[in-house]
Amino acid sequence: MKVVFCSSEVVPFAKTGGLADVCGSLPLALEKIGIEVAIVMPGYSCVGKSGYSVEQVTENVSRAKIGNNIQVHFIEHEGYFGREGLYGDTSGDYPDNLDRFGFYCDRTLRLLKQIDFQPDIIHCHDWQSALIPVYIKEKYKDDAFYLKTKTIMTVHNLAFQGVFPKVQYPKLDVEGSFVAQSFEFYDQLNLLKAGIVYSDKVTTVSPQYAKEIQTKQFGCGLEGVLGERYDEVTGILNGLDHDIWNPKTDGFIAEKYSAEDFGDAKLTNKMQLQKELYLDVRDDVPLLGFVGRLSHQKGLDLIIETLDDLVKMDIQMVFLGLGDEQYQKKLKEAAALYSDNIAVCLDFNEPLGHQIYAGSDLFLMPSQFEPCGLSQMISLYYGTIPVVYKTGGLADTVKSFGPMNKDGNGFVFTNYSSASFLKVIQKAIKVFRNEKEFDHLRKNVFRCDFSWEKSARIYQEIYHNVEKQ
Repeated sequence: MKVVFCSSEVVPFAKTGGLADVCGSLPLALEKIGIEVAIVMPGYSCVGKSGYSVEQVTENVSRAKIGNNIQVHFIEHEGYFGREGLYGDTSGDYPDNLDRFGFYCDRTLRLLKQIDFQPDIIHCHDWQSALIPVYIKEKYKDDAFYLKTKTIMTVHNLAFQGVFPKVQYPKLDVEGSFVAQSFEFYDQLNLLKAGIVYSDKVTTVSPQYAKEIQTKQFGCGLEGVLGERYDEVTGILNGLDHDIWNPKTDGFIAEKYSAEDFGDAKLTNKMQLQKELYLDVRDDVPLLGFVGRLSHQKGLDLIIETLDDLVKMDIQMVFLGLGDEQYQKKLKEAAALYSDNIAVCLDFNEPLGHQIYAGSDLFLMPSQFEPCGLSQMISLYYGTIPVVYKTGGLADTVKSFGPMNKDGNGFVFTNYSSASFLKVIQKAIKVFRNEKEFDHLRKNVFRCDFSWEKSARIYQEIYHNVEKQ
């Protein structure tokens, strides 16, 4: 079986979020179970900084190789992709993003014919590749090369849909009343909507999120469109790339460890993290870590609203990330006010991120919504206990630990409020201060496994089912 991954970002070549991690890791897992995978993505200027060998194929196409033999093709266009940002700059989204990703989608389908890679499945990811299912069934409906090709549309985050002014519709180069209706969204164009309508199968990145996006609360205006295909919307948990995230082999952490032998090493990593961030070196204080985008979605409001109360509990907190200016400012102010308790690094610092996962006792992830989430999976694999809101992939991966549920692997609150968040932190700290209970919880956590192998098998089954349609 031949599968083409179409994504606007892929690790290690370009990344702004979890989309890149998925589209860099899942193809490797699929290759291991016998699927022939190719990847096509935009040829951004950052591709050459990946450290991988990139060779020119034609004037406007280059390629590299990952895994054993996965060819990653880069669609080049200096005017569209030779910029510093992937989707925008400090002023906001690029105004020509429809032109940029419309070009990418069109050129991808022409490229596959050019290199004679005839796919059984084209697996499209998020709105940037959502024109491909449309083009397959409209522009290429009579093309023998794509006659048997099926498309899958994976929604990584429904909040991002590719919405543009309706006046730009002629740029899409597709005609027909049904086509136009498939794009229409409150008198605008919506690329993701069209991709959902035209694809042969819709997936998203966790079972709970698949249910949530069909409700008004989380559907972002597309709940009706998704509801019409409810029996075809499948949630599949993302996995972790253990070549990158593995405390047994992690070169960024102070001391490597495993599920069988972690006690002293976890403490060593904690003490090293405290030293590096100029916090008091104490083993008796709960150290709470946060790694992620500083945004409303990630629960920063709850954290900031409760900082004064949290500090009174005699805890330490470490924040790593970039994001909205208002949150960056408030965290910097809090770190200055509570320098003995709070350390903040406003940066994209991969080594420090690994150290926080390894050195923290608890990991904060109170996201208001979370399609899947990788951070809680990483924290679990590193023996660091997640504190999460019950939503999306967090609800699928973290089960609350307590007197009645000794097999839980974290702490979960179900009412999205600062009072509930504060209450669950108090509960987590109480367990931390009970050495026997906390050790039992950590052993539960180390039994969790979110590798890509299981998810890859599910995707393989979906590919075969879609191919037979």
